[in-house]
Amino acid sequence: MFEQLFNLPQLLGIAAFILGVLSFYQRNDKKLKAVMLIQNLVYMTHFILLGSYVSALSSLLSACRTATAIYVSSKYVALFFVIIGITFGYIVADSIWQFFPILGTTIGTISLFLLKGIPMRVLMLMGSGCWLTNNILVGSYGGILLESTVIVMNSITILRLVLQNREKQQLVS
Repeated sequence: MFEQLFNLPQLLGIAAFILGVLSFYQRNDKKLKAVMLIQNLVYMTHFILLGSYVSALSSLLSACRTATAIYVSSKYVALFFVIIGITFGYIVADSIWQFFPILGTTIGTISLFLLKGIPMRVLMLMGSGCWLTNNILVGSYGGILLESTVIVMNSITILRLVLQNREKQQLVS
């Protein structure tokens, strides 16, 4: 049991967990995306070492998408990544359960390219739910911690942003 928790793949999962927490704690959308990019690359390596290649390729697509989303906000680019993700999923997945990371990546793509602030983070919560399901299925301990914590941290950040918006509205009124 101890060896399963502290081998290289699981340690990379823990590193992805730490980066994920840092990314969703960010109030600034650009900083969130930059930390998320690094987290996606670590996550990809983690999944390769676990032998979950659909998850790894979804993480690679997420990294490419996140890097692009830092500089571009276009519905056409979002559509491009959604089509690639769904096509890739159809070709590569050999089980219905392998569609969870693909769905999580698709939801993340829509949120990163088409939304900002609170709506972006709400949709990311849904994507995190898909990734959490995937991580439970593939036995990614760091991934389970990551998505569980990201769901909590992202929810707290959403609450903070809602409260901040209310304070601004009260000052204007």
